[in-house]
Amino acid sequence: MIACSGEFDQGSLEPLRQACGPAIADPAVRRIVLDVSRITFADSAMLDTMLYLQRSGRLVLAGPLPRCLAHILEITQAGRLFTITDSVEEARTL
Repeated sequence: MIACSGEFDQGSLEPLRQACGPAIADPAVRRIVLDVSRITFADSAMLDTMLYLQRSGRLVLAGPLPRCLAHILEITQAGRLFTITDSVEEARTL
């Protein structure tokens, strides 16, 4: 489980990418749960990072989705590409 908090744009995504690297590389990791409930800002760079993680086939977004992220997923119609749960607890049961 990787918890995200605060603003995510091109200039602030490197720590998230570094945190996700080992999970993507480890085939024993069955699920990458990204807790997005405390994101206060997200732009297309965050969406790009989430799409990159989605390619692993193991990404679950744990919400509730903040308005800024829900808006990006809605206007890009990318929301249908992700498994989204209402909480971290729900994501862990998948």
